[in-house]
Amino acid sequence: MTHPAAIRPATPDDLPALFAYLGEQLAENGRDGVLFQPMASTTDGVPAALQERFTAGMAIAVGQPGWRQVWIALDEDGAVAGHIDLRGRPEPASLHRTLLGMGVRHDLRRAGLGTRLVQEALAWARAAGFAWVDLEVLAQNHKARALYARTGFHVTGEVPDLYRIEGRSIGAVTMSMRLD
Repeated sequence: MTHPAAIRPATPDDLPALFAYLGEQLAENGRDGVLFQPMASTTDGVPAALQERFTAGMAIAVGQPGWRQVWIALDEDGAVAGHIDLRGRPEPASLHRTLLGMGVRHDLRRAGLGTRLVQEALAWARAAGFAWVDLEVLAQNHKARALYARTGFHVTGEVPDLYRIEGRSIGAVTMSMRLD
């Protein structure tokens, strides 16, 4: 196993490697029977609209509509091993909150990288003055839910049957952490 060497903020130059990694994540979505994205597995890569949201969001100042802060974990070979991002909520009255999204490469899961990524993002969110970090996780993704609980997130709601993916009913759990 190759161990992650560094976690650092992503730059625009990192986007091709990040999108390649995210494409691999989407291709393995649902492998082993567990979905971690609310969509069917695809080998078509990252949808153009998502690439645009990442690209545009990274260029927008924090606090402005559409902003996004992204960190990547690199393995010893310099390949993307995991990522985490925080982004602004779309509601103007929710500027004190941020949304979290993350992923870890399949061969590095359950090795502490997810915890390190969450800690990095939470430290940044605290320093940036956010009061809350929120996330949504698919209800049947128990390993991710356990990671978030271990890092201090609490369940704030659950919506059963939120998604229908390849004929399966999938619920979603919202989790939040108060920072201040």
